[in-house]
Amino acid sequence: MILRVASAADAQYVETLCQWYAESAKARGVGIAKRDPNYLIKKMEKGDAIIAFIDDQLAGFCYIETFEDAKFVVNSGLIVNTELRKEGLGRAIKHRVFELSRTKYPQAKIFGITTSAAVMKINNELGYRPVTFPELTQSDDFWKGCSSCKNYGILMENERKMCLCTGMVYDNLDDSFSQLTIEILRQEQ
Repeated sequence: MILRVASAADAQYVETLCQWYAESAKARGVGIAKRDPNYLIKKMEKGDAIIAFIDDQLAGFCYIETFEDAKFVVNSGLIVNTELRKEGLGRAIKHRVFELSRTKYPQAKIFGITTSAAVMKINNELGYRPVTFPELTQSDDFWKGCSSCKNYGILMENERKMCLCTGMVYDNLDDSFSQLTIEILRQEQ
């Protein structure tokens, strides 16, 4: 298994990833937001995504996005090839994207919204805690991403205060990642 930060060269996999998102939403009958191929390419170009391979075969993906001047960072779009599920790959990708988030944005709260019990379990292992939606970013750009979800009407009826997703936050900003960043900054001075 290879887990690495995605790059511009990985744009060749975007159509497959978008197809996986659509198939997953249909199979699970849940409101997974659609992903625009150009958006995923930008994530790759910026180094804000983790891509996974098994035996040179695309196996999974997840990306990060910041909001409110990097006060919040979301780990989003976790997807695993259906043929490779139940092997711990989703967990490995989620752990790696968490590390990327904490390393690139050590002062940001990491959050996510999900209907997936498996993702909630992994988030819990990483130290996330369930929260109400008002504790998440209030950025219109983030919530606009929910507009392609079939449950968007529920979200808007509740003034973005609740929906069928569970909100989760990691806000231990004094962890080993932030301590490492502080040490690196001291050494650079």
